[in-house]
Amino acid sequence: QVQLVESGGGLVQAGGSLRLSCAASGSIKSINVMNWYRQAPGKQRELVAGITSGGSANYADSVKGRFTISRDNAKNTVYLQMNSLKPEDTAVYYCYVLCGLIGGDWRAYWGQGTQVTVSS
Repeated sequence: QVQLVESGGGLVQAGGSLRLSCAASGSIKSINVMNWYRQAPGKQRELVAGITSGGSANYADSVKGRFTISRDNAKNTVYLQMNSLKPEDTAVYYCYVLCGLIGGDWRAYWGQGTQVTVSS
C-alpha cells in the first residue's frame, strides 16, 4: 500500500507563486514517472507537468516558462514550483505516481488533491 500526501496549495494573487509538494510513502521499491494534473470546475483533468525517474520533464504549453517540476528520489517526493500565477491556473491540483512495489507489481496512485486559487 502506498500513500500520497500533498501540500502547498492556497490562495494567491495573480503574479504570485506557490510550491506544491507530494510525498509518497509505503511499500515502495521504486518510482517511475511522477506527474501533476489539475482540474478546474466544469473542466476535464489535464496534465500540467511530468518528470521521469531520470529527471526528464515535460510541461503543458499553458505553463511552460512559469512552472517547474522537480523530484527528490531519496524522499520519494515531487514538487511543482508555480510562478507568475494567473487566474486561469485556479484548480485542484493532483499528483500522480507510478510505483514499483516491494511485492513486484507496478501501480499508479493519486494524491488527495490540493486547491490552488489565484485571484485577479
